[in-house]
Amino acid sequence: MGRLTRDPEMRTTQSGRSVCSFSLAVDRGGQDDQADFFDVTAWEKTGELVNQYLSKGRRALVQGRLRQDSWEDKDTGKRRSRVEVVAFDVTFLDGPGGEGGGQSSGGGSRSNNSAPAKDEPIDDKPIDLSEIPF
Repeated sequence: MGRLTRDPEMRTTQSGRSVCSFSLAVDRGGQDDQADFFDVTAWEKTGELVNQYLSKGRRALVQGRLRQDSWEDKDTGKRRSRVEVVAFDVTFLDGPGGEGGGQSSGGGSRSNNSAPAKDEPIDDKPIDLSEIPF
């Protein structure tokens, strides 16, 4: 969860898929006011919604997987690498005017609850209440 450090950038691949890139600043939670910065990629409908509704400074919660890329720099010849988050769900935490909101972009009708992604199977087993710690 963090704030966008720049406006999202939308583009289309050669195969016609839409992809949106943005970055998040995530506070470390300490007293030293430091943050970590993450590059995020959102594909297809999720990316389109991010591009449409989010902008620099807006708060978002991103759920996804990590992907590492490595390549050889054309200018220096050195090996470079980066880790990015490939988002499968982005929850918008601010409303249009910066007020608290909460709209999820992944899966269409998903709520802010931690529901499984549409590619994950749903476990319909009954819940054992004795396993709940409270």
